[in-house]
Amino acid sequence: MMTATEEPIARLTQWIRQRPNSIEFWELVVTDERLVCCFVGESYRSMLLRADMGERDRALVADSTPAELETLDERNFSVPLEAIEGIRLVTGTRFRRAKLEIDWDHGDAPYDGGMTLVGASGAEPQADVVAGLADEPGLEDVDVEIERRGWSFF
Repeated sequence: MMTATEEPIARLTQWIRQRPNSIEFWELVVTDERLVCCFVGESYRSMLLRADMGERDRALVADSTPAELETLDERNFSVPLEAIEGIRLVTGTRFRRAKLEIDWDHGDAPYDGGMTLVGASGAEPQADVVAGLADEPGLEDVDVEIERRGWSFF
């Protein structure tokens, strides 16, 4: 339940959810009360030929207040911060895209206990944004993890 004083604290941008026949584009907004998952587009084209169909709605999410976010699309939903159990970011490399896993225990949210997203091509690294979530009072009981991919020389 949002309040009139709800404030955004982080935005995780340019994420995709791969489906068997399509690619969904998602933006995530973390407020001091909840995580809002915003559907911003879908592409049914081949993975190699697809265009980022989320640009227009991504800008709309950026310009919206937290109270407006869930109403932008019927697929948008929110999860109260107290229901979030874990946030795990696996950073991308030159050859592999970043992966974001969010786990929750909230019966009203879709996707049965969590969501796994992959960074869209050209997405900015967001490890600093995710790391900052560990310091947020509303997420103090949430396991926030960043796994950095790369070569280990030792």
